[in-house]
Amino acid sequence: MTQAKDLLARMTLAEKAALCSGRDFWHLKGIERLGIPSIMLTDGPHGLRKQTVGGERIDLHASVPATCFPTAAALAATWNRDLVYRVGEALAEECLAEKVAVLLGPGANIKRSPLCGRNFEYFSEDPYLTGEMAKAHIRGVQSKGIGTALKHYAANNQESRRMSIDAIIDERALREIYLTGFEIAVRGAQPAAVMCAYNRVNGSYCSEHRRLLTEILRDEWGYAGVVVSDWGAVNQRVTGLAAGLDLEMPGSRGQTDALLVKAIEAGELDEMDLDRAVERLLTLTLRLTGALTEDASYDRDAHHALARQVAGEAAVLLKNEGGILPLAAVGPIALIGAFARTPRYQGAGSSQIRPTRLENLCDELAKLVGREQTVVYADGYRLRGDTVDQAVLAEACRVAAPAAVAIVCLGLPDSCEVEGVDRAHMRLPRSHDALVAAVAGVNPNVVVVLSNGSPVEMPWEDRVKGILEAYLGGQAGGGAIADILTGRVNPSGKLAETFPLHAEDNPSYASFPGGPKTVEYRESVYVGYRYYDSAQRAVRFPFGHGLSYTTFQYGHLALSAAHMEDGDLLTVDARVKNAGPVAGAETVQLYVRDVEASVFRPDKELKGFLKISLEPGEERGIRFELEQRAFAFYDANAGGWRVEPGEFEVLIGASSRDIRLSGAVKVTSTWQVVVDPLQRRDLQPYHAPATSFPIARPAFEALYGRTLPSNDLAKGDEHTLNTPIGDMTDTIAGRLLYRLIQRKIGKMTQGRHDEPMSIMLKRIAEELPLRGMMMSSGRLTHGMLDGVLMMINGRAWRGMRKLLMELWHT
Repeated sequence: MTQAKDLLARMTLAEKAALCSGRDFWHLKGIERLGIPSIMLTDGPHGLRKQTVGGERIDLHASVPATCFPTAAALAATWNRDLVYRVGEALAEECLAEKVAVLLGPGANIKRSPLCGRNFEYFSEDPYLTGEMAKAHIRGVQSKGIGTALKHYAANNQESRRMSIDAIIDERALREIYLTGFEIAVRGAQPAAVMCAYNRVNGSYCSEHRRLLTEILRDEWGYAGVVVSDWGAVNQRVTGLAAGLDLEMPGSRGQTDALLVKAIEAGELDEMDLDRAVERLLTLTLRLTGALTEDASYDRDAHHALARQVAGEAAVLLKNEGGILPLAAVGPIALIGAFARTPRYQGAGSSQIRPTRLENLCDELAKLVGREQTVVYADGYRLRGDTVDQAVLAEACRVAAPAAVAIVCLGLPDSCEVEGVDRAHMRLPRSHDALVAAVAGVNPNVVVVLSNGSPVEMPWEDRVKGILEAYLGGQAGGGAIADILTGRVNPSGKLAETFPLHAEDNPSYASFPGGPKTVEYRESVYVGYRYYDSAQRAVRFPFGHGLSYTTFQYGHLALSAAHMEDGDLLTVDARVKNAGPVAGAETVQLYVRDVEASVFRPDKELKGFLKISLEPGEERGIRFELEQRAFAFYDANAGGWRVEPGEFEVLIGASSRDIRLSGAVKVTSTWQVVVDPLQRRDLQPYHAPATSFPIARPAFEALYGRTLPSNDLAKGDEHTLNTPIGDMTDTIAGRLLYRLIQRKIGKMTQGRHDEPMSIMLKRIAEELPLRGMMMSSGRLTHGMLDGVLMMINGRAWRGMRKLLMELWHT
């Protein structure tokens, strides 16, 4: 027997059930009599957020200092697997020093819409790039013996009503877009844990979705680790355990443990399901505990230097008209914008890090410019609010007018990108747009530096000469920007997401964020560039775009074969040359196009990428290897990946719209597509995305394969424990509960109403399901909530009696 099996055999039924929920918010339970230790899980993924207060509650402001690396949106823009691996190693070293066993991350959810409030914490709109980045991150962390928790599985692509919304997704889109990134990471890195999402997928909560948790994750992908719930994501604990949910977080003070015991004793739950979960938890605990036995420390300076390197490689040079960057060695520089002194460097929410130090562009740029130059600063706008301050604007123009170049620092304030809250639009604050217009009116040489976690509109693009997208660059982002502006670093970032002209251009716009009950993914597989390129829609900047201070030439494409058969491997070779004057790095992207598809498919799909560094004049060969999966689509009818016979193009480029080389391969497959003419007629909008968006209900229903569920809150229906508290105000008791919660939130946030945490708490108070109150209060029981629910549903006396009985017994 293994040690885990031996321990399992010695445990009582009550002990086994107890092990399947947390001790508190951050710790797993241990069993002292068996020598089973308690281990700690804590927030990530771009830094360690370990609370300094007790584990009985969440306090997003009380955490130990840790290196704040760039967020996932920036990490993905590096397109550098090795660099992301190194970030993972550094994160693990900090976990070791703080005795943290599992880092909660990375996030592998797809950027379905640029308006998702948590996009800063996710990698990309593309599943292949997402999976490769997540895999590198996990491998880096786990190389040091620390565990990761890949999240949020699955289809958590919005923050609005995230704890109750039902994501209605057709099978092809689910498999090709929303699960593929998780699949790549799971198969390639075997994370210690996979965290299930809050939401429902096609009718079932992720915490009890047997198809997702067992049939796909374990049986198909071969996952052997622990499945943990997001905090408060459990609906029915017994159903969840049977479906494959091993660990409930946080703990329920023994209430759900008792439900498991009761279900087994009543024959409603197989004890083997519990044993499997406990064995996985024991295996995890024993493996991770070994790495935490010795005292450890880390080099803060080295980690800060790594953070600066990563931020420099993540920044994307979007525009560089006339070679305005890097800055010339002479002439005064106007540095304008409050973000230059008070940087926006991370997102708001559970991943908020307390940095070990914090650089700002104003100080770092002053250190790097030559003696012949001066840097003159002006605020340009107020950090809080959206009002255009004419006096502040006038001062910015006074500073900008005589300068050789004006660097204008813009972006999204932290209140615009908050976990739990989606954005309403893609616009910058009015004061930021007004600043660009004013400065461009007095100085023709304007460079905009953006600090934001997701795409923004740029109505001023044609009035500026340079645009540097710095994303949320972490604690060393200010120094990294200074490095790029002065030419000490040659920018090499590439967009991991499309920047549309307007939010309305996005294919999900008409159905995002949906609600009140469902959100329909009517665009199917046409997410991001898959839609824009197929529909030939104009965009601000395409997927994969990013400029350099040098130029690269592509050539000599060679495919290993003109024909492929089942099981073959196609080798793709090409050469890239640095034809410019300075050293630089280029990300070569490989896309595949199905030329003869009889089923609808995007214009092209990313299937490979490689980042290479070249000295001036240096030329190097690159190689990709493509398996059959690179040419496949998911056949929902057959229940598997299929390659349709016919011609495919292999495209090599610098972005999805900058294709430099192309070749063709004929694929011979033993599988033949048979398309029903009636079905093709019903799905015609998906074959012609250029003219068919937004997709009408009948076409999506035909693709979905069954009647779409109702999205209406029917009057007269009784509320349930899953009803958001904000939806209960149609009853007297519901209104009273809602007002009490709002009053409590108001007292907690008094004087700080526009701060991110206040915004997050207010939205949570509205959208939290009634069952979620157990997580926020250590005194509530299931019975108490049942009593409250009775009162809300009009059975006041019965509910009051239930509530009083529960209070008496507790």
